[in-house]
Amino acid sequence: MPVGLEDSRDRALLDDLTEGEETGKNACPTVMSRKAKAYYERHLPHWQPRGKVLFITWRLAGSLPAAFWRECTEKSAGKRFVAFDRALDSGCIGPMWMKDAAVAKLVSDALRYGETERGLYRMLASVVMSNHVHLLIETIEPLQKITRFLKGYTARCANLVLGRTGRVFWQDESFDHWVRSSSEENRIIQYIENNPVTAGLVDKPEDWAWSSAARRVTIEQNWMS
Repeated sequence: MPVGLEDSRDRALLDDLTEGEETGKNACPTVMSRKAKAYYERHLPHWQPRGKVLFITWRLAGSLPAAFWRECTEKSAGKRFVAFDRALDSGCIGPMWMKDAAVAKLVSDALRYGETERGLYRMLASVVMSNHVHLLIETIEPLQKITRFLKGYTARCANLVLGRTGRVFWQDESFDHWVRSSSEENRIIQYIENNPVTAGLVDKPEDWAWSSAARRVTIEQNWMS
C-alpha cells in the first residue's frame, strides 16, 4: 500500500535516503570493516555505526498486514520507508496500544531514561505514535544494546499495564539510517516532530504530548516562568 509523497518533508527525507546512503547489506560501503557492518537479515535496512547519529523506527507487532512488503512496489529504501510510515499512520490494521496515555507515557519516559540514566545515547528528537516510535539519537553504546533495552523494557511494562503479560508487543525488525550531515539531521528532526501533524492528529508538533517538540516547549516555558 504505497502512499503518495505529497508532503515536502517526505521528499526531503527521500533525497537523503536515496542518494547512495542507504543502510543494509547491499548498500554498505565496501571500504568499511566487517565489524562496522553489523546488520540483520530483515526487510528493513540495518546500519549500526557506533558514536554516530542514527534515525530509528520500530512498530507494534501486527501493525502492518503480513503481505505489506510483498505488495510494496517501491524500490529505494527511502520510498519504502515513507510507504511503511504512512501505512502505520493510517492505523488500518493491528493494535494501537500507545493510544492509551499510560502506555504512551511509559514509552516516552523510557526514551528519556535511556539517555539520562543509562547513558546509551544523546536524544535529538523523538515521537511516540499510536503504533510506532521514531527516534533520532547520537549513539554512545551499540545500537543492538540500545534497542534491546528500549524494546524489552517497554514491552514488559506496557504488557503489565495492558494486562497481557508475556505476549509479543513490538515487531522484531526496526528501521535504522545513519545520518551523514547536519542538514539531513535537521530535516529528520522536522520529519519526526511533524509526524502527528502529517497524520492529521494535531495542528502543531508541540500539541502532541509524546514528542520532543512538546517537551522542548515545556522546558522553554518553565525556564521563562
